[in-house]
Amino acid sequence: MSWEKNVRMVEPYVPGEQPDKAKMIKLNTNENPYGPAPGVKQAIAEFNIDKLRLYPDALITGLTQDLAEYYHLKAEQIFVGVGSDDVLALAFLTFFNSGKPILFPDITYSFYDVWAQLYRIPYQTIPLKEDFRICMADYLIENGGIVIANPNAPTGVLESVEDLEKIIVNNPNSVVIIDEAYIDFGGVSCLPLIDKYDNLLVVQTFSKSRSMAGMRIGFAMGNTKLIHYLSDAKFATNSYTMNLPALILGREAVKDVAYFKDTLGKIIKTREWTKQELKNLGFSFTDSYSNFIFATHSEYRAKDIFDSLRAKDIFVRYFAKPRIDNYLRISIGTDDEMKVLIEALAEYLKK
Repeated sequence: MSWEKNVRMVEPYVPGEQPDKAKMIKLNTNENPYGPAPGVKQAIAEFNIDKLRLYPDALITGLTQDLAEYYHLKAEQIFVGVGSDDVLALAFLTFFNSGKPILFPDITYSFYDVWAQLYRIPYQTIPLKEDFRICMADYLIENGGIVIANPNAPTGVLESVEDLEKIIVNNPNSVVIIDEAYIDFGGVSCLPLIDKYDNLLVVQTFSKSRSMAGMRIGFAMGNTKLIHYLSDAKFATNSYTMNLPALILGREAVKDVAYFKDTLGKIIKTREWTKQELKNLGFSFTDSYSNFIFATHSEYRAKDIFDSLRAKDIFVRYFAKPRIDNYLRISIGTDDEMKVLIEALAEYLKK
């Protein structure tokens, strides 16, 4: 078929499995185990469904202003999109057009190479060190842009702001994207650097720390020129990217700071407890600053453990990829869920 030679083919991103079982323990997609802020539930109950006949605010004014107030920025420094995936994809399309290869780690969020292939952007993956940390000097080469997830996924490793600043300052001719999907779980954000460097774009999401994965809200923060270019690209493709319920419920999620911090505290406490329990069982892992743990066992294959847990309707994430094919990424659930996980692991290891 001759028309196929003109198809833009790409190997797609494969999301985590989304099982639907009554008594399952789902620890495979880094979702928040706690529900959204109470104000979100109230807003749903009070939502005027008749408003769905109208187009939503294309400028996303209210949510943008709330985010600006929370992060002490100007509204012109924030861009909101349909989850951070939408924001990142648009950023790739907008900023990575030099023809030079963009740089990102060999072990990181596996959507980066998909977007690069989709938009015909040349790219080079930079190997992480044996401890899964970034070698900053490797990013001081000619490039068309840089993308770094911090904390990284799936490793959970956090790089310091000081080290990342070395990359930003030494690449003034490239846009540097710091993907901070997990920064709220104990990390220090690069956000203060956006007023210092006009080539820095910081991207975050409501999906993890704000318990809104099902609503699809993400946002980027940077200098006004970067945000202006992102907005132009958005309006060149789809003016009304955000649906009305997302705009309303997102604002409620931002407003309840106390609930936000309380939930984060619970997850961090459970994560640290789980680290100790996994260590007691002989697992080793990176020092995660995310809402998941990237763990391996020297005596048992990760795939075998994965299959054993899955048979008990306990779902974690396994990646059949070089360098990480003997690791499991375990999302942090409630205390009760993690206790069941630890019991299941202990039982398996005794066999």
